Amino acid sequence: MDSSEDQNQTSLPSEFILMGLTNHPHITIVLFVAFTIIYTVAMIGNLLIVVLVRADSRLHTPMYFFLSNFSILEVCYTSTVVPQMLSHILSERKNIPLVHCAMQLCLFLSFGITETFLLTVMSYDRYVAICLPLHYSFIITKQACIAMAAASWAGGFFFSAINTAITLQLSFGGHNKIDHFLCEMPAMMRAAYAGIQRAKLCMLISCVFTLILPFLLILVSYARILYTIFDSHSNAGRRKAISTCSSHLAVVTLFFGAVFSMYLRPKSSSSRVNTKMSSVFYIVITPALNPIIYSLRNKDVLQALKKVMNLSKQIN
Repeated sequence: MDSSEDQNQTSLPSEFILMGLTNHPHITIVLFVAFTIIYTVAMIGNLLIVVLVRADSRLHTPMYFFLSNFSILEVCYTSTVVPQMLSHILSERKNIPLVHCAMQLCLFLSFGITETFLLTVMSYDRYVAICLPLHYSFIITKQACIAMAAASWAGGFFFSAINTAITLQLSFGGHNKIDHFLCEMPAMMRAAYAGIQRAKLCMLISCVFTLILPFLLILVSYARILYTIFDSHSNAGRRKAISTCSSHLAVVTLFFGAVFSMYLRPKSSSSRVNTKMSSVFYIVITPALNPIIYSLRNKDVLQALKKVMNLSKQIN
């Protein structure tokens, strides 16, 4: 009898129940409509950037290669969570099998961590373009671009696999309710009753390598960029450099701001509602805003869009 109770204490449940954002029926309908619209905008915007980069030869440059990779990541990242979240909003049954939960956790972490690495690579690309323009073609080669993008993806999967494995070793003591709308590491640690300290340590070490270090590298890159910009005697060159970097800096601020508030905020200052809102922001809203931020002030992207639209009119 005792051995069976101990096994129940240490084994993972066969499924989890995701508590979601809210149980109020009127609010759930509003959330479903709003999230469906935002998700559609995110899909169209990011896929459109991928298509434009592929279709227009003027966009076959390292900067747009990384941007198309980033847009693909955004599609994968938000699609890992939002479709399931929408189905749970309308359904009374909010269960998710253990296998699906593990897959969602692994993919969500993988795509999210890859984004931090790719944003770092994109800032390095801008640093070389502005601070070392004469050496740009020798440093940022096609092979270097592919290698940096591949390393970002590989790093994301590596850290994701480690954190997923540690999370799946948590003991839930027979409880299977997660007060969140997805299987996310902090939420699963809050639901567990044993193995939490090891998971916290793993998450903290991972945050150093996947959040803090990339963010510091981005800050260093932009510190050098700002120094070069303000040291420049050409107003036209200064404006072009600021225009090129401002969109990327806005995306970095949005993404890292939301993720830091989720993973590095002190426990005493975070409530369940704030935690969920932070997750909604960087999972649902940010992927919809990023294509708009990158395209609004980007003449190359806007010209490519006009070219594709004119071509479609001629075909029709």
